Formats: sequence, C-alpha cells, structure tokens
Amino acid sequence: MKRIILPLFFLACFIYARGQVIFYEPMSERLTGYSMDVELDPETKTVSGSMEAYWVNNSRKWVPDIQMHMYLNAFSSNRSTFYNENHGSPGSSEIDYGWITINNIINHKGTDLKRHMEYIQPDDGNPYDKTVLRIILAEPVAPGDTALLYIDFTSKLPSNIRRTGFTDDFFFVAQWFPKFGVYETKGMRNVEKDGWNCHQFHANSEFYANHSVYKVRIKVPGEYIVGSGGQLISEEINDEGFKILNYRAEDIVDFAWTAWPGYKEYEDQWEHVKIRFLSPPGREDQVDRQFTAVKNALEYLNEHVGPFPWPHLTFVDPPAKGAGAGGMEYTTIFTSASAPRMPEFINMPDMVTVHEFGHSYFMGMLATNEFEEPWMDEGINSYWESRIMDHYYGPGKGIINHKYFWLSDKESQRMGYVYSSNRTVSDNSPYAWQYPHGSYGMLSYQKATTWLLTMQGIVGEETMDEIFRTYYKEWAFKHPSAKDFIKITNRVVTRMHGDKYGENMNWFFDQTLYGTGIVDYKLAGISNHKERSFRGMVNTDTAGMILRKDDMAGDTLYTSVVRVERLGEVKLPVEIKILFEDGTELTEYWHGKSRYIDYEYSGPNKIIRAVIDPDYKIPMDVDYINNSYTIKPDTVPQKRIIRKLLTFMQFLTHIISL
Repeated sequence: MKRIILPLFFLACFIYARGQVIFYEPMSERLTGYSMDVELDPETKTVSGSMEAYWVNNSRKWVPDIQMHMYLNAFSSNRSTFYNENHGSPGSSEIDYGWITINNIINHKGTDLKRHMEYIQPDDGNPYDKTVLRIILAEPVAPGDTALLYIDFTSKLPSNIRRTGFTDDFFFVAQWFPKFGVYETKGMRNVEKDGWNCHQFHANSEFYANHSVYKVRIKVPGEYIVGSGGQLISEEINDEGFKILNYRAEDIVDFAWTAWPGYKEYEDQWEHVKIRFLSPPGREDQVDRQFTAVKNALEYLNEHVGPFPWPHLTFVDPPAKGAGAGGMEYTTIFTSASAPRMPEFINMPDMVTVHEFGHSYFMGMLATNEFEEPWMDEGINSYWESRIMDHYYGPGKGIINHKYFWLSDKESQRMGYVYSSNRTVSDNSPYAWQYPHGSYGMLSYQKATTWLLTMQGIVGEETMDEIFRTYYKEWAFKHPSAKDFIKITNRVVTRMHGDKYGENMNWFFDQTLYGTGIVDYKLAGISNHKERSFRGMVNTDTAGMILRKDDMAGDTLYTSVVRVERLGEVKLPVEIKILFEDGTELTEYWHGKSRYIDYEYSGPNKIIRAVIDPDYKIPMDVDYINNSYTIKPDTVPQKRIIRKLLTFMQFLTHIISL
C-alpha cells in the first residue's frame, strides 16, 4: 500500500483547495513535485525558505540515491565548469557570486540526510564544480515507491545575470532551488540502462527535467511586482507590509519568477489563455506588437502542431539593466527583448517573443534533453519561428520589412549556417558542451533549422505539419529522442507518399542530422548545336547519276544540352527548370545521387536559360549563385546588384537618422 498511498498523500497536500486544480486529468506522469515557501531578501540578494519535494521511482529497480541539480553553484567560483568553459568569472566582489546551500534535509521519517550528501561531476570530473548533488538515502526507494525530501535552503543570486540573477532591485529568479534530475529507465530515449540523467551546468547547454507539480508561496516587499510561471491563486499584504503570493503550476519542467518594483502590467486574452505582460516604463509603444506576436505564435502552433493546454501565460520584457535575463524560456513564463521606439519595420522584438514562446512546445511539452540533443529544442523551435514570422510579417520579410530593404527569417537562419566558417566542423549529434570551435549556436540553431526547412522543401509543408502533429500527439510530456522523431517522420512520409522517397527518410537524416557534408549544385553550362543534314555528293541511283543533297531544306533543328553538377557531398533530390527560346519551359526532377547529369533535347527551339531549385526548396545549398545559367547574359543582374546596394545604403541612412 505504501507505493500507492505516499504519492497520493503528497499530491493531496499540494491540493488543499479544490479551486487550485488546473488540470483534473494530468498531462504528464508527474513523477516529481515541489511545494515551496520562500522569501526574497533584496538586500542580501537571496531567496531562502523550505521545500517539500517528492520523486516517484517508476523503474523496476531499487534506487539507493537521489541526484539533484544545484545550478546556482555554477556562479560560486571561477573554477566551476560553467566559468572554465566560457573563460570568465562571476565577479570580483562578494555580492557578485551566486550559490545555493542546503541548510537542512530530512526524509519522511525525520532521518537527517545532510551528512550523506556529496557533490559529483558526472561530465568532466572537475572537483571545483558543485552543480550536481548526490544524496545517499537512508534506505533505497523500491520500484513504484516515492521518496519524500524536506529541505531548508538558501539561494544567493549572482550579479552577472546569465539567465538568472540580479541588478540593483531587479531580480530574475531561475534555476534557483534544489531540483531533481531525471531518472531514466532502459529504453527511454533509447538509453541502454536505468540511471540518473543529471548533468552539470555548462556554458553552452540548457536543461532537462521531469514535468512537475509546483505549489509556491513567495514573500517579497510590498512594492515589488512579481511574475511567475504559475497561476496566481491568492495575493495579500501582511501586517508588516510584505506581499504574499501563492502560485500553482502543473505539468511544467521548471518554475521561474521575476520581481521588480518598476514593472508595468498589461493583460490580454487568446481563446482560453489569460496572458500577462510585464514591461518597463518607456516601452508603451511596444505593448501591442508584443501581444500580437505571442498571439500569432499561439494561433499558428495550435493549428499546425497541437493545442496549448495551460490557461495562463506570463511573459516579460526586462529593463535595460536586466537585459541578461532576456530571451529565455520556462514553459509558462518567458522573457522577450525590446527597446524604446523600436521601428515597426524591424521585427526583432516580435521574433524574440515568437521564439521564446515556441519553447513552451519543444522544451516545455515535448521536454527533450537539451543537454544531450539541443537541436531538438533550439533547432526545431527556430524552424517554427521562421515559419511563423514569414507567415504573419510578410513572405520574405519576417525579420526586416522596409520599403528599401527586407529580410526573411528563413533566409536569416540560412545565412547563419551557409556563411559560417566552421559549418562542417561537426554534425548535430554531440552533447551541447561538446560542440567544437564555437559551433554550438550555429549547428544546434541555424543548421538544424536549415535542414528542417530543406526537408520541408522535399516532402512538402503539408507533410511537415502532419509529422509534427503526430509527434506532438504521441510524444508530448514524454521526453522523446532524435530516434523517436525520425521514426515518426519515416512513418508519416511513407503513409503520405508511399515509396517516392525510398523505403524511409534515413538517407536524409544520415546526411544532414548525422552528417557534416554540404549541399552544392551547379548549373555547369548550356549548349545548343544545330543539327546538320548530310551535305555532299552521293550516288543515289543504279544508273550512276550523281545527286547533291542540300541541308538548307526543311526546318532547323537543335540538339540542346543542359549540364548539371553536384559539387557537395550531400545527395538530395532537386528540380531543374529549363526555359526555351519560344517561352516554353519544363521542369526536370533529379535524384542528385551521381556527380553530374546532362539533359539533352532535340527540337526547333534553343535553350536560353536553366535554373536549379527555382523555388528555393533546398536552403541547405550553400551557393545560390551557381544555380542558374543563361546563354544571353545581359546587364540585368549587375543592375540588380547595384540597385540593391543603393537601396541598402538608403536603408542604413534611414536607420542612422532614427
């Protein structure tokens, strides 16, 4: 009975009032949960309090220990793994440092566990890194049983805001409490054996956690405005003038919050979702566009991927002094980045809002392991960002939409990959902190986005939508791996297209996700040769009469050849559009497997132009310039280049004058 009673008892403690329930049918397994009572001290820059936390052992093995993330300890020393990797330091004065201390920890029987704690370094063995804590339990947790921990802790926020921290009276509180790692069972995410997945805090990695239930009581000075990832249950001012806020959140992977006296508050609604926006004074002109951006993302992802389940959402535009907290996501709270008087034609604030909200799907609902497979959140999310921005803000104009100059989100992503000097240094398989030569961002964001857009170009947007709808339906709240995504893709593509693309799409993933090669097709040339009739003296009769045959008789015919070459290693199917002198055209479909192909035609019309990938379905192609060829070169391309340079100069002049 213990295996059943303890989880239910603890959950019952969380739900002490019926009105607090958000989902009467849980979205996830809820293997972990936290009930916290904490206080922010603006003077000492600390958050301290108590926490009751549970972890359910859903494996078939007895588990002797618990592993927890202690992320704030990354800021406790210049020798932590975080600062070793970014070659920096938390600061020079004591107030700059961040850390987390467990003051007391006991189990449900009151047994002191503090003396059985140790810091471990599963990734690099760095003895100075204290971001992963191992707690040896008084007795192992049986299969199906629940471990209960009662913890008193103090968290000191760092001054150098890196996702979390403070500046003056501004606080963004994230990665701030002792947090369970994920105990993975054999087969989950294709792991080979049961065990804790609890990585250290790295400079180039984000996070991985179970979906949890949170009940959080926060005490702050009365003048502070607070926003969090929870649904506000109650708010009051006590006799001492402190503000007491009670929040509840369900089925989210992390609980973050912000506090600052200067916030201005705004509210809006999208269908069932109540949206709250916190912004600094002076940015009132940005409010409407920020709400529009988040509602665009809600609408598009709801239609093309799956429903957004939570009834609440908070997003934050940090003040300039808190800019280090900008552009970060925590499922039902995220931060954008804006500035006063941002020109309407620059869609960067809108893009940040769309991007960070999108994480609520791929980091939040799908909850992939960002430590080990960062592209599954960042790359997939950036792919959807490009679609959303270019859909709502104009085809080809998702990032900049100016009458003299424009730039699409899709092309912006492509350029980040194509023009990178180390685009072939690695594939997308390393852990986040193992990407070499500063390639983490380019490979996990831009390259992954570009090969996903390329896959869309091959199989079609309708098929991509069906892939992601199926992916969401089968894997939301279940921690999929790359192999799970590939299996979904193979099944959907085969169902919708049969064997048009082969037995499966593994050939595509092997070259793009797990490959380092480039795509580069070249239109090598066009030739048109007049077909000659026989000219000369021939004996055409038995009497020996000599006749002359003239090739001037009849219509003129041409043998025309288009030469196409594959310069890159990656072999993808591609279209070639061929235009004839009389205005007719045709499109060839080449599998791209050989190094070259020649298309030969015979007829009265010469070929005047040919274009590889005329609809830009293969954005992985690193050189668009060699994709076309014409036998009638003129000054139009040069004129276009000159015109673009002139308009770009006008655009820059306009920017400088703002």
